Amino acid sequence: MAHQANERLRYHRIMAAPRRKLPIGIQTLRDIRDGGYYYVDKTPQVARLVDSGKYYFLSRPRRFGKSLLIDTIAQAFAGQRALFEGGEAAVALGVDPAVANRPRLFLAEHWDWGRRHPVIRLSFAEGWPQQPDKLEEHIHHQLSADAARLGVVIPEPPTDPHIRFGHLITRAAEAHGQQAVVLVDEYDKPILDNLEAPEVARAMREGLRNLYSVIKGRDADVRFAMLTGVSKFSKVSIFSGLNNLNDITLDDRYGTLCGYTEEDLDTVFAPEFEAAAAEGQPLDRAEVRRWYNGYAWGPTSVYNPFDVLLLLDKRQYRAHWFETGTPTFLVQWLQRKGFFTPRLEQLWASEALLSAFDVDGIEPEAMLWQTGYLTIREHIITPRGPMYTLALPNHEVRTALNEALTIAWLPQPLGHQAQGASMRLYQALAQGDTAVLKAHFERLFASIPHDWYRANPIAQYEGYFASVCYSHLASLGVEIIAEDVSNEGQCDLTVKHAGTAWVFEFKVVDGDQGTGEALRQLQAKDYAAKHRGAPGVERVIEVGVEFSRTRRQIVGWDVRSA
Repeated sequence: MAHQANERLRYHRIMAAPRRKLPIGIQTLRDIRDGGYYYVDKTPQVARLVDSGKYYFLSRPRRFGKSLLIDTIAQAFAGQRALFEGGEAAVALGVDPAVANRPRLFLAEHWDWGRRHPVIRLSFAEGWPQQPDKLEEHIHHQLSADAARLGVVIPEPPTDPHIRFGHLITRAAEAHGQQAVVLVDEYDKPILDNLEAPEVARAMREGLRNLYSVIKGRDADVRFAMLTGVSKFSKVSIFSGLNNLNDITLDDRYGTLCGYTEEDLDTVFAPEFEAAAAEGQPLDRAEVRRWYNGYAWGPTSVYNPFDVLLLLDKRQYRAHWFETGTPTFLVQWLQRKGFFTPRLEQLWASEALLSAFDVDGIEPEAMLWQTGYLTIREHIITPRGPMYTLALPNHEVRTALNEALTIAWLPQPLGHQAQGASMRLYQALAQGDTAVLKAHFERLFASIPHDWYRANPIAQYEGYFASVCYSHLASLGVEIIAEDVSNEGQCDLTVKHAGTAWVFEFKVVDGDQGTGEALRQLQAKDYAAKHRGAPGVERVIEVGVEFSRTRRQIVGWDVRSA
């Protein structure tokens, strides 16, 4: 099975590229290969994983192809060679000639097909257990199903799940004469689903920790094990009994293991782009990239697969991925944390901070990065270890997340009304109309009842005003540049739209009248200098905005246009 050190990591078989069906929501290799769907071949990296080690952990956001990856690995270890073959070789293995005209996958000739391993699979993608006994019931059901499929007998409930799991691994290896393969999909979902009920989440965590610890104890009977999920819980919290996992989440070699690359769009999905153009609905690649690319777990950025498939199907730019899972908990959690939203454009994090994820302590950087709302923009090696610059990945996330924040962080129905007025705001930015812009934000904050501030915890930190302004502007889809984000209460922000660069300085003042200090500071630091005469910039407008801490309203709006 081992391949040479100089083996290509990417494998493409050049052949005619007919249009195929789009695998929207399909997570099984058999359905994709036998159903005539497009498939992006990730098996070169699968081969490398299997050749290089034994125990792996991978974290990726939802709908990035983790379940399909797990199924692909399962089919390979189960010896389902026909699924990886194409053309005459596939027909010779019994594949229907009607579906055999498909690309041959890398593993077809880079795998030991003479050896089949019993595959044990656990998935927590379905359901929402809210009590420990329901989680145990879910685990028991899957263990029993695996045992029946593999033809082995294990103790029946009420024997504890971890004991049954251990028996399953050992009996499967004995019965099949080969070490078992253990694959766990969405290993953390029962915990994440209950984060708003910490006691329940802790109980889920303990039950899963007990279960996963079995894998290490059965080392002699395990050929390969992989756990995937959205979050990376600290080793002491859930992996204390499985501390030999190789975490490949930020391994450059596997940065594209989930997600589509630019090359994938150029090759695998080329027929779809050609068809869209031929049918009068061309999809501009620069615009596709701006909307959906930008996720990075290594040197090569990737597209969200779900977004690409929905775009090719509907040929409409919209927040496809974001709309599938409204981040109500995330927005409410950021409210409680008093998160300063301009930091979304750029913040720093250490590797330890990105991994600081547990029921009893979750940092905003870790939550936003692991769930896919922030991505790594830059990786720097320091004497203290790796440091990362985090930022919003693309246009979809920037606009959709900030729209959700704007709606949630204003009194209802004011939040929805603010979004309803967004077209007027968009036009004011395009026309350089400072009066309309001023009137819009004055009405916005003047409409908030004073009692609401006392009742809403997010309004109790000074950065609330700047956060609402930032998120409201960012939700419009205009270009946002965070040039210098300081602590709460201040924010230097640039908005570029239709040839105009707006440079904002936000300040909170104690009195009832504006002081002009925001504009003076803006000019003193001359943040606008870099935009004057820059390509595509016809005018620069500097705006100093001052909010009264006592009046809870805008009391200063000073403008200088050049």
